Amino acid sequence: SCLCGSAPCLLCGCCPSAKNSTISRLLFTFFLFLSTLVSIIMIIPGVEKELHKLPGFCEGSGSVLGVQTSVDCSSFLGHKAVYRMGFATAAFFCLFAVLTVCVRSSKDPRAALHNGFWFFKFLVLVGITVGAFYIPDGAFTSVWFYFGVVGSFLFILIQLVLLIDFAHSWSQRWLRNAGEGSTKGWYAALCVVTFVFYAASIAAVALLYVYYTEPEGCTEGKAFISINLILCLIVSVVSILPKIQEAQPHSGLLQASLITLYTIYITWSALANVPTRRCNPTLLLRNSTGSATASEPLTAWWDAPSIVGLVIFILCTLFISLRSSDHPQVNKLMLTEESGAGAGAGAGPGGAAEEGGVHRAYDNEQDGVSYNYSFFHLCLLLAALYIMMTLTNWYRPDGSLQVLRSPWTAVWVKICSSWAGLLLYLWTLVAPLVLPDRDFS
Repeated sequence: SCLCGSAPCLLCGCCPSAKNSTISRLLFTFFLFLSTLVSIIMIIPGVEKELHKLPGFCEGSGSVLGVQTSVDCSSFLGHKAVYRMGFATAAFFCLFAVLTVCVRSSKDPRAALHNGFWFFKFLVLVGITVGAFYIPDGAFTSVWFYFGVVGSFLFILIQLVLLIDFAHSWSQRWLRNAGEGSTKGWYAALCVVTFVFYAASIAAVALLYVYYTEPEGCTEGKAFISINLILCLIVSVVSILPKIQEAQPHSGLLQASLITLYTIYITWSALANVPTRRCNPTLLLRNSTGSATASEPLTAWWDAPSIVGLVIFILCTLFISLRSSDHPQVNKLMLTEESGAGAGAGAGPGGAAEEGGVHRAYDNEQDGVSYNYSFFHLCLLLAALYIMMTLTNWYRPDGSLQVLRSPWTAVWVKICSSWAGLLLYLWTLVAPLVLPDRDFS
């Protein structure tokens, strides 16, 4: 506490507008990124081979559904390590989500646990991580896989909310600039960006048909691509209907093109988990000896959808940590206040202090927190589960615990999340017409 208590003040000397609440969110996000970095290191082949030196990490027996099994996990060490890192990180944020339930202001003693004691928090995270590596083999990986699936689905929905909010804010800001300045320049930029997004989406759809379908068979892949393509066309058309434009003047193709591109990415990610080599050229099967199965050539363990997913995860997590939304409805949904809400009025214990022309960090939550502490930790918990599933390609051991396979569960979760995102965006378009008495400005 003495070591790190003043760190936010030192950091904010270079960041005049920083607030104590923002620094706290960034430091918790740093813990999440640190855990992610360690997980990435552990799936590097050279490091993975050394993990067998950890006592009890690979050898030993466990009980799966009441049946004693001897688990040979020599090729699953990186996979198991990522699962244990994900469990430790999720447990860490779950602990703080419980500890900070119903914290209403920084005067609450529990707020000090959230905004301080960073050195001890780091020790707690390290302790939970070390303990996670002593979890015995057996049912842990199989059961924790389903926790990861549920958490990842919920985090994808959070990503979709933030993406839709970002798309609407982006369009409104550019249209506002077009009304205030060079109209032709801003409208040209809108057209160019929209065209690029739609062109990338069309090219991606064509590539999905080429690489993830066959003239005979692969019915599921064809259906998923076609359904999502039709749904994207529908939301694009709806976004420019006269009635929608009248209710929401800022609605347009920019938002629809961004949602379309993200939907195609989710479709690609889902098809990369189809457990049929004929319909999925990137499918990986590894048996317990670390070699490919006789009929399946070994492919790269980390694929392109995972890399894109990691980038989206980083951007989304930073988005959660750094800013509130411009839209009151999104702030209500994400349990955050509008920009500047909760700030103290003027300098003082709860306001900004200015010394020698330099703005210092201040605690702007004396009268009320600017975001829900528990919900923030819950978001990071779900993010930890999402990155755990992303780094492991959503693969899990089969019933014999001898082969890593890509289950249909992962495919359906991702496809359903893409449909949920499109329906959510469609609702943001039609909501002002369905509920005319509510304020959707």
